[in-house]
Amino acid sequence: MSAKAGASLVRILIPAGKAAPTPPVGPALGARGVKSMDFCKQFNAQTAHIEPGTPTPTLIYVQPDRTFTFVTKTPPTTYFLKKAAGIEKGTGRPGHEIVGNVSLKHIYEIARIKQTDEHLKHLRLESIARTVIATSKTLGLRVVP
Repeated sequence: MSAKAGASLVRILIPAGKAAPTPPVGPALGARGVKSMDFCKQFNAQTAHIEPGTPTPTLIYVQPDRTFTFVTKTPPTTYFLKKAAGIEKGTGRPGHEIVGNVSLKHIYEIARIKQTDEHLKHLRLESIARTVIATSKTLGLRVVP
């Protein structure tokens, strides 16, 4: 979905099923004259099938007449990697410290999920898997067969 002429774009990371008119949602939409409660109800309904609290990147297109449309994407790769490795946060020294392991099977499962994103649909699964492996290294994860 592309932005129509004159629409402004709001990029925001919202926990699935937990959108509320508090920061960051309220101020971002309120500044553009959109009723944040309307957005929150629609967003929470659309993300009801996802595990509550899962960070969901969202693109909100706000039209000049204050109507809006939004597109949700898959959660960030780091979210999936941390979940797969069972860690809270990555290393502070990528390349020097190993804080956990993630299997190649997990890498390909994450790549399959990420492949559903519109901007990655044209890429081969191996290419997406390579970017997932690179992200895992920056988190301090070792990829094991």
